[in-house]
Amino acid sequence: MGRTAYIAGVGMIPFAKPGASSPYHEMGAAAVRAALQDAGLSYAEVQQAYAGYVYGDSTSGQKALYGVGMSGIPIVNVNNNCATGSTALFLARQAIEGGAADCVLALGFEQMNPGALGSVFGDRPAPFDAFDAVTDRLVGKPEIPLALRYFGGAGLAHMEKYGTPLNAFARIRAKASRHALNNPLALLRKKLSEQDVLDAPAIWPGVMTRLMACPPTCGAAAALLVSDDFARRHGLRRDVHIAAQAMTTDRPGTFDSDDMMRLVGYDMSRAAAHQVYEQAGIGPDDLDVVELHDCFAHNELISYEALGLCPEGGADRFIREGDNTYGGKVVTNPSGGLLSKGHPLGATGLAQCFELTHQLRGSAGARQVEGARIGLQHNLGIGGACVVTLYRN
Repeated sequence: MGRTAYIAGVGMIPFAKPGASSPYHEMGAAAVRAALQDAGLSYAEVQQAYAGYVYGDSTSGQKALYGVGMSGIPIVNVNNNCATGSTALFLARQAIEGGAADCVLALGFEQMNPGALGSVFGDRPAPFDAFDAVTDRLVGKPEIPLALRYFGGAGLAHMEKYGTPLNAFARIRAKASRHALNNPLALLRKKLSEQDVLDAPAIWPGVMTRLMACPPTCGAAAALLVSDDFARRHGLRRDVHIAAQAMTTDRPGTFDSDDMMRLVGYDMSRAAAHQVYEQAGIGPDDLDVVELHDCFAHNELISYEALGLCPEGGADRFIREGDNTYGGKVVTNPSGGLLSKGHPLGATGLAQCFELTHQLRGSAGARQVEGARIGLQHNLGIGGACVVTLYRN
């Protein structure tokens, strides 16, 4: 793996509520065209493509990409739950670094339905059976949708272990709303106070209000990765590259530790981040900006500690001192994150790439993190997979 993968172009469309978006293939094609335009390339130059989505039939990636061009290239469809978009990016980066291709497209899209997530196939064992069994035993609450039980249970575990107050999660959500005000592509752009979040209808009294959960969303995003030689031959920008990347999956501790935080991916996140810091020869104190997987405010708080942004048990203080926003130690989710931007499952990882690429280019407008040179991306999927990616200018 001796070659560097440069981000030549990124594209993203505004995220929308279910029923208010174009069909998945039109959204995907629009994001790809935007990435091609950003890079100054034609689709004919793309040598491979990885298309990510969760809720869709087989070869939906072809359906989306055929609307851009039919050049006969390999198109690989990717499904890794909420880490799908970054998994497509992981595969594209490997193709560049390993010398299999010089110009690779990573695409993610999702056309979602309203309401809580659920399984499509009810006639076979679900991949979440083991997760559900642990959650049933540790949490109960069968009346609450499973994703809320997973992450609410993890937040409750943190509250019980470290004395974390409910308003810590409310502060995270309020911060997300302030950041999203400056992101025209975000779904929710209303400024919220900590009290607004606490006063929202309770999904799980004492643990979670409705505003602490990300909304189901439709959308698409894409990135074009190129080798150094290809970039030089075509006069493409080489100001942002992937400096390190790691993907992790579950270990036995996910299920046998009796810890809801570990069930939702704390260990996967910590291991992936450690690998990335070792590869890049840096530590979390060197980061300028982070886009992390805040599907619930509870997971953002837990992820601060898993990624090493603060000590274990130190997340509440990290939040209270403003170290997670502008003027603090590291700006987290300047895009507004999943909580405000929305979470179209297959697109999320590439929307994070879009944001960090613009931050490191210095082209993020009103939400620009001053002097940003090193950015970290964290994208997590229950089931499970976690991808952590380090970008450098």
